[in-house]
Amino acid sequence: MQTAKSVVITCAGIGSRLGMGTTKALLEIDGRSLISWQMELFRDVEDVRVVVGYQANDVVKEVLKYRSDAIFIYNHNYFDTKTGASFYLGSRHANEFVVKYDGDLLVHPEDMKLCLATEGEYIGYSDVMSDDAIFVTVGEQGDVLGFSRRKGDFEWAGPACIRRDTIKYTSGTVYNQLEDRLPMKGIHIRACDIDTYTDYERAVEMVRGWQL
Repeated sequence: MQTAKSVVITCAGIGSRLGMGTTKALLEIDGRSLISWQMELFRDVEDVRVVVGYQANDVVKEVLKYRSDAIFIYNHNYFDTKTGASFYLGSRHANEFVVKYDGDLLVHPEDMKLCLATEGEYIGYSDVMSDDAIFVTVGEQGDVLGFSRRKGDFEWAGPACIRRDTIKYTSGTVYNQLEDRLPMKGIHIRACDIDTYTDYERAVEMVRGWQL
């Protein structure tokens, strides 16, 4: 029997680097909000948690259109914290394993199914596409060996599965607390992380490709 997982989507941030005046969860991707694409990816997951902050009411309303049983967690200090704080808040009282998923991320549906079906802890990585990538070094067996802001074989797309009881509070990013636990199992996925307007354009084209 597969171990039950919780999914925590961290979308509390302002999205200032994108410069579109909205939190990234509400970006329109091929006629639909980004968060609606994410809700579709997790439609078969019982425990879906959405961490909100900036434009929280709008995000909650949008999520409820697709997922009436979603759990909402507020990061009231979203302006001064990063994804690490939101993930910690969202993972409290979750299942034994928690899938961390960024609110500005799109993963190919087939690859997300693979991630959700994979037992134990892992880190998802993708080919380098983003303008502001967090790079990862990957070993011969596909394990993630290290993170870097300068260079690497691939980029950390964002998804990771972590045991709930090992998740600690940090005002920084999730990968900062994963660094001490490397190497970890890696999964090569097709994904697009949206930090800049160019990333946004890539995401739109990627989703259109999925439709085909």
